[in-house]
Amino acid sequence: MIFSKIKKLLLASFIIFIFAGFFDGKDDVYFQIAKNIDLFGRVYKEVTFNYVDKINPEEFMRAGIKGMLNVLDPYTIFIDGSNKQDFDLITNGKYGGVGISIGVRGDRVTVVDVLEGYSAQKQGIRVGDDLIEVAGRKITPENVNEISSLVKGEPGTIINLKVLRDDDKDTLSFNLVREEVLVKSLAYAGFYPENSNNVYLRITNFSKSASDEVLTALKELSAKKEIKSVVLDLRGNPGGLLDVAVDMCEMFLPKNDLIVSTKGRDEASKKSYYSIHKPLLGSANLVVLIDGGSASASEIVAGAIQDHDRGIILGTKSFGKGLVQTITPLDDKTSLKITTARYYTPSGRCIQKIDYANHNKAVSEIDTIFKSTFYTDHKRLVYSAGGITPDSTVPFEIAGNITKDLLAKGLFFQFADHYYYSNRKVDFKSLNDDQIFDAFKKYLEEQKYKFKSPSEGQVDQLLAEIKTKKEDNGIYENLEKVKLQFEKLGDSDLNIYKKEIIEELRIELASRYIGNNGAVREMLSDDVQFQTALKILSNKKLYDKILYINN
Repeated sequence: MIFSKIKKLLLASFIIFIFAGFFDGKDDVYFQIAKNIDLFGRVYKEVTFNYVDKINPEEFMRAGIKGMLNVLDPYTIFIDGSNKQDFDLITNGKYGGVGISIGVRGDRVTVVDVLEGYSAQKQGIRVGDDLIEVAGRKITPENVNEISSLVKGEPGTIINLKVLRDDDKDTLSFNLVREEVLVKSLAYAGFYPENSNNVYLRITNFSKSASDEVLTALKELSAKKEIKSVVLDLRGNPGGLLDVAVDMCEMFLPKNDLIVSTKGRDEASKKSYYSIHKPLLGSANLVVLIDGGSASASEIVAGAIQDHDRGIILGTKSFGKGLVQTITPLDDKTSLKITTARYYTPSGRCIQKIDYANHNKAVSEIDTIFKSTFYTDHKRLVYSAGGITPDSTVPFEIAGNITKDLLAKGLFFQFADHYYYSNRKVDFKSLNDDQIFDAFKKYLEEQKYKFKSPSEGQVDQLLAEIKTKKEDNGIYENLEKVKLQFEKLGDSDLNIYKKEIIEELRIELASRYIGNNGAVREMLSDDVQFQTALKILSNKKLYDKILYINN
């Protein structure tokens, strides 16, 4: 009997063993990986050897990697040597360079910021200098993306930069010594208005040093006088490191408050981050400014402040990035940045705007994240899946198309250089708005600037279309008259939007005469979102009402 049972078991095992070889293993992820790596390798090999033109094996493989990652989300990317320094900058907060930031202004590549204490500033590079050559290579807007790799390098090495200055009157050559540049995240910290107890903090990113910079600044400011309120400006801040965002929240939130939680593919991957220290500013009233450029770590801070009713979120809706990335080194030159989790605010909401997994055949299982409504500690209604919605929505937009056009063409920036080099000894505080405006109009005439509105552009298209026709029945002549009317309107737009044009001019001129801090103060004087924040902070009844305090 026992022998019979053993015989049956052996027979059954043999049958399973035989048939196992015929199963395709679709439920076995390791089998699927092995099978498809083999397929990928065969395609790669066949094309590399047999394509009609000679293939670069390295570039071809990297194109395949990037194509594979493109079906996921835009934050899961392959990092090669050309952009590895940029990620090192975010994670380490430093790089080897000379301490300048550049931007395209019209048809030129221009120095837009010079960091204090580094080679560029010490050797005389100035904001407004036009960069024409780096390490013997001519620089144009077309190859501007190559400048970073040219300028950055090992500390102690030398790089040659050539610039044009003072309306192209001077061509200057600089041999700059690369140094270890520590990138500052805190662009401004100070009492503003200066005679108040309100502190304004402008944070541009959440790199490694951001929370330490803010902590140091707040300690120094609180030593001068009591801090009763804070405006934390996260507008245009694209984010950075999650742990830095957690540290930032700890300065304002009570000890043991949940700040953020993250969850990956399974429940075991869930992590929760709490405030573990007593807050430095636990009692100061708080307004956080956000806009469509506030993303990732900025949204973690804004979400935690909002969910715990610790302060008022003001501005416009944030970007909506609720995904967490991990950077994994592959070798000494390459890394993989991969989305490994979603983050959730203290109330439990994920603010990710776009669901990249939805309708994606490459994703076999989808985590449902889009429950819509949640509640703060004070039972205020908040929403998920679309960024952080402000408690007080205050738009801040440029009204005039002509102002936008002047900004896009870099003419405010260029005029500030022109005016500064012609009037170096002028006291900025004595600058008269009408004099600045008249000088600007004269400068635009010298530059032969003509504003073309979107409507005028449409008229030009119609004129070009009608010109090709044999008969126009007088339409062409009538449209030309309309075009002339638009040109006259364009000339008058300068005066119509004079106020906001002067505001932009004063900000640029302030950066030349009194530095970046002066430019920030000049900007705040006409910043409708900041001024609204000040009004709310000065009105305790309104502040408490918005946050449901004592309700």
